[in-house]
Amino acid sequence: MHSGLLARPLQLAPLYGAASPPAALPCRRTPWARPGLGVSTATLRRPCRRNPCGAAKTERPDRRGFRFAAAGQLSSSPRPQREKLQVAASASKAAVQLQNGLSLQSSQYVVPEDVRAAGFQIDADELTSIVESRDTERLTEHGQLDGIADKLATSLTDGISTREGLLGQRQEIYGVNKFAESEPRSFWEFVWDALQDTTLIILAACAFVSLTVGIATEGWPNGSHDGIGIFASIILVVSVTATSDYQQSLQFRDLDKEKRKILVQVTRDGFRQRTLIDDLLPGDVVHLAVGDQVPADGVFISGFSLLLDESSLTGESEPVDVNEDKPFLSSGTKVLDGSGQMLVTAVGMRTQWGKLMAALTEGGNDETPLQVKLSGVANIIGKIGLFFAVLTFIVLSQELIGQKYHDGLLLSWSGDDVLEILNHFAVAVTIVVVAVPEGLPLAVTLSLAYAMEKMMNDKALVRQLAACETMGSATVICSDKTGTLTSNRMTVVKACICGNTLEFNDPLSSLSSELPEVAVETLLESILTNTGGEVVIDQNGKQDIIGTPTETALLEFALSLGGNYKQKRQESKIVKVEPFNSVKKRMTVILELPGGGYRAHCKGAAEIVLAACDKFIDGSGSVVPLDKKTANLLNDTIETFSSEALRTLCLAYRGLEDGSTQEEIPLQGYTFIGIVGIKDPVRLGVRESVASCRSAGIAVKMVTGDNINTAKAIARECGILTDGGLAIEGAEFREKTPEELLELIPKMQVCHSSVLSWLRKSIHLVNSHVLVLCN
Repeated sequence: MHSGLLARPLQLAPLYGAASPPAALPCRRTPWARPGLGVSTATLRRPCRRNPCGAAKTERPDRRGFRFAAAGQLSSSPRPQREKLQVAASASKAAVQLQNGLSLQSSQYVVPEDVRAAGFQIDADELTSIVESRDTERLTEHGQLDGIADKLATSLTDGISTREGLLGQRQEIYGVNKFAESEPRSFWEFVWDALQDTTLIILAACAFVSLTVGIATEGWPNGSHDGIGIFASIILVVSVTATSDYQQSLQFRDLDKEKRKILVQVTRDGFRQRTLIDDLLPGDVVHLAVGDQVPADGVFISGFSLLLDESSLTGESEPVDVNEDKPFLSSGTKVLDGSGQMLVTAVGMRTQWGKLMAALTEGGNDETPLQVKLSGVANIIGKIGLFFAVLTFIVLSQELIGQKYHDGLLLSWSGDDVLEILNHFAVAVTIVVVAVPEGLPLAVTLSLAYAMEKMMNDKALVRQLAACETMGSATVICSDKTGTLTSNRMTVVKACICGNTLEFNDPLSSLSSELPEVAVETLLESILTNTGGEVVIDQNGKQDIIGTPTETALLEFALSLGGNYKQKRQESKIVKVEPFNSVKKRMTVILELPGGGYRAHCKGAAEIVLAACDKFIDGSGSVVPLDKKTANLLNDTIETFSSEALRTLCLAYRGLEDGSTQEEIPLQGYTFIGIVGIKDPVRLGVRESVASCRSAGIAVKMVTGDNINTAKAIARECGILTDGGLAIEGAEFREKTPEELLELIPKMQVCHSSVLSWLRKSIHLVNSHVLVLCN
């Protein structure tokens, strides 16, 4: 991302500190000092129009032209709009810091009466100001994290209480985690937008002239037929366009509500549970993991190696560490690495992300490729038609005007002369009317509306009209595997432990009795401690597993072997955690054992973790060196599992002398525990869908980060990988020359996810194919 100067004043949502709530701020210019410029100031404008929530309204889109501007989300906003978002973030932060700097440092915070009456000791504005300005001094004044929790009437371990009336009281004081929405556009606004089309404007002008001249020359009603016909065509086009766009706008509003139904993991009443992101409140304890988006502003409670991507707010590509020294988290940022818990302090429009959402006033005005071309064609046709109409009028009228000039009667016109001129003008207007096809806008509108309706019947809502045309011309579909081609419901169906390969459809098998006790205990310790998931008891007293599908499958497997999650976690203290990510392809923890000493548990991609092992647990439960023969047998087992479309994970451990002083968790010297094969069944109907695409001339390619053998097996099961097809890993792909890639890409049917990233950057190599990416 790069920043730049904006062509017009930047619209910002109200910026306020602890002492000035948004409702009390008039619309005015707010100066903010720029570092290094002395007393010079830049001016930020705040919009005067507000909705009932106090947030700035978003302006309506500009002239429509042949298009429907959907209410787009920021995640899919065009690049200039994202740049404005980043500039607005920097400006907002600077303005808040200035306001805080100008406030009297010696002033004591006074709790508002309504907040105190509700049982809280800090109001929403003060919390918002602390986090937005990242003011550690004011955080200290309020008693650090524990003090903020006490003033919010919450517990850092048990979360907020959901007793009747308490949640409503908290919502009344601190607000809800929803963004202010612009008022829905009325049907007549879409009618007005449809009337702004260049082609329709030309046709309307021609219809008016044709009607006027026709009535003047042929009388009523004979002379009105052409003009009324053109007007009827315009009304039909506008009606169909406005109705289609209005219905789509209502559907998109419903879609936006559905997209907000995101579940986040929180602790309430002492129970870890899932709740909708819209139901978050200040005082909630939220659990974060890799890939999560921070749902609200808050303060760090605890965690391991928590790393955030704040580029969506600041434009800075460098990840930001979050810890006890830098405890502030902003909504809209993404967790790149690590895990942790945060205390929510601000939600909805009080968050920095909420304010910036309100600040962006520019709506999406994208036209489809066909509409862009048609607009250009309409302008060209209009100009050419107008030119020949004028030329025809001049040619037809020159004899009469020349005769008048020759006779000196240029200022004397009879009724017959005027009628003849009007006839010439009618001919010229006819040329313009014929040149601009009145059926063209209707044909385009009907075709797009039909395409959108068909896609909606297939459960695919169209946010961008261009998608209809893109899908129609697509020749390649690149589909993600997990959750798209597969059901994303994983279970452990095979395992290789102590050199024995065991298969079971029901995890409640006699596995534990077939293995040495020490091997089972070590396996359970590895699964139950080295996990990003959690086994919790819900409010109904039932056991529930929270985590990714892979973590859930492993925990279910451990519980079926008689493992006790809570007991195992209490017995061993976790000293350090390196969460799983796509680069390392492993997750490692260091435990402080009950009897003293430390132990590191590692799990991840089977071939990577196995390569880090030099010992293994044999059939008698003894730890013996891992010789080459045994390593080859284990590698063969991995390939066998992968060829059966199983996701393979390897578990290992090693002892440490002093885990508390380990800067980096060791990468070698582990003892092999076992390999598990996890089944993720293919969705029903996938094979038939792939066959339909192939019969339509569309190639389907699978994109995955899994083991290449697992990917090939699933691709064959889906019907994607054929006899002449090619499956390639990222490392092999990147070694190819551009000439080799031109020959390789058409044959490629299965590839690593990194290959797709490369293709996005090097699209000139695949310009003969229209790619559709399915995530």
